[in-house]
Amino acid sequence: MRSSPSIVPADRLDRDIYLVADDFGRAGSAWRETDMESADLETVLQDLLAGEYRRPSRVAFNTSERWSEDVSEDVAREIQHQCNLQLTDIPSNLQEFVDRYAAQDTRQYSSRLV
Repeated sequence: MRSSPSIVPADRLDRDIYLVADDFGRAGSAWRETDMESADLETVLQDLLAGEYRRPSRVAFNTSERWSEDVSEDVAREIQHQCNLQLTDIPSNLQEFVDRYAAQDTRQYSSRLV
């Protein structure tokens, strides 16, 4: 049996690709369309924090290592970390995502030292 060709261009094989599943309510959930240049972790984090996703439900995968894994916990912790560093609240569209995936001990506290 022959293997099928990769759907990922050869020049993109040696990096992680991050896709976000978004919940559209009654319309259902779908993997959001993403430009190949915008599928890196930093861009996905920026887009999440900027409100580009309605209700993100999970983030996944790596083509070079041939894995597909839910990395939502890591992404939720990074969102929490960035908001803590910037002394900002988690955006409302991400609160449920962070609550679901971030570990209890890394959650943002409502009172901050000023």
